Amino acid sequence: MTQGPQKKSLLRLPHLAMLAVSALIASSAFHSASATDEDIWPALEKDIFGTRTVVEDTSAVTLEAPYRADDAALVPLTVRIPAHMADHVNKLTLVIDQNPAPVVGDFTFGPAAGSGERVIETRVRVDMYSNVRAIVETDDGRLLMATKFVKAAGGCSAPALKDTDAALADAGRMQIRHLAGEATAAAAGQRMGQVMIRHPQYSGLQLNQVTGYYIPAKFLRSIDVTRGGERVFRVEGGISLSEDPNIRFTYASGTDDTIEVTAEDTDGRTFTGRAEPKGS
Repeated sequence: MTQGPQKKSLLRLPHLAMLAVSALIASSAFHSASATDEDIWPALEKDIFGTRTVVEDTSAVTLEAPYRADDAALVPLTVRIPAHMADHVNKLTLVIDQNPAPVVGDFTFGPAAGSGERVIETRVRVDMYSNVRAIVETDDGRLLMATKFVKAAGGCSAPALKDTDAALADAGRMQIRHLAGEATAAAAGQRMGQVMIRHPQYSGLQLNQVTGYYIPAKFLRSIDVTRGGERVFRVEGGISLSEDPNIRFTYASGTDDTIEVTAEDTDGRTFTGRAEPKGS
């Protein structure tokens, strides 16, 4: 692991290292005052996708999420794209309607994502009762969606788990795993991998328990995962991805199954890691 030298609105994916705390608090207050998910989704849909229409279609993508989360700061999500759709899906967007920054991340898939069933598992923050959406974009431009309602609150402002200095000093440490025996769609040559990255993912809404001041927003803005030099996926994320991001994913087996990961945070720091298959 090495370190080195960082869309348009708060609703997209803010990339500023010093995201204004006041703007985030104002945004959070706005969402608290908003009526319902049904009211806010049309505006979010327009902000994220412009004039394009998103259609609910669980034959193209499914989303697993708890109805009532045990921990609002660590809500598990599993997205499945069936094999018959995998070759036609080039992007996945995760959205939490009522979060201050609703777009969790944009996952762009590469050739090493494979053509069998495609699976992405991760953990997110949910700030208040909300619809959670997994939206895939197909190669012919369609936007297809699965939705789950999650009861959780306070995930974006939940206290940080570690001392600020210690958390930032530890940022970027990685564990990358080949999960042998947990492949899905094995007949299509799919395997399962996992990347875990230490990072506090400060949202700008959390209080420093010692000083009483808000901790400036600092988070991973991108994570690139490759297999044998070919992209599996790249995710551009924001504050809704949980502390210490943990992503499990399927990928296509190849002649070289070495997994390499490059991540960059909003301070411009770059973190890298690699893992060769066991026995190689």
